[in-house]
Amino acid sequence: RRPGVYELPMGTSLREIIEVHAGGVPAGRSLKAVIPGGSSVPVLAADEIDVAMDFDSVAKAGSMLGSAGIIVMDDTTCMVQALLTVARFYHHESCGQCTPCREGTGWLETILQRIVDGCSVPADLELLDRVAGSMMGTTICVLSDAAAMPVRSFIEKFHDEFVEHIESGQCHAMIASAA
Repeated sequence: RRPGVYELPMGTSLREIIEVHAGGVPAGRSLKAVIPGGSSVPVLAADEIDVAMDFDSVAKAGSMLGSAGIIVMDDTTCMVQALLTVARFYHHESCGQCTPCREGTGWLETILQRIVDGCSVPADLELLDRVAGSMMGTTICVLSDAAAMPVRSFIEKFHDEFVEHIESGQCHAMIASAA
């Protein structure tokens, strides 16, 4: 793995960037997910990385190029914990001027923390998606959208992991990675 800054031609495939230029995921691990354009854009599952890193191709794949700050997650990553980290960041960054962002980012963090802590109920997943949906396009700046898009895509792409977390009250990804 070679974390760093790479300047590559527009259109280089995401797979090539990860596997060739950045050195791939650690030996013995498999790719789980990639955020192709910084924390504010929708996540891609491992089977969606055969995409050219240009605006149109990434949009067609269901995400955005954004800052092109690629975040690579292997099979040891708990997607619920990863999303909590993102939500916590956006809650902290909200200036509080717009109600949907001020309240929404706080609710996203609170609900995700409940899920991580094993204190959630099945309705929390639908509530999380509903709160994120109500934040989209409702504020002066796009921070609210930046907080909501990852939530909606993580839930869509890794729904089973969220359900398992809620039903069992614990993180099986973290337990498996410790073994």
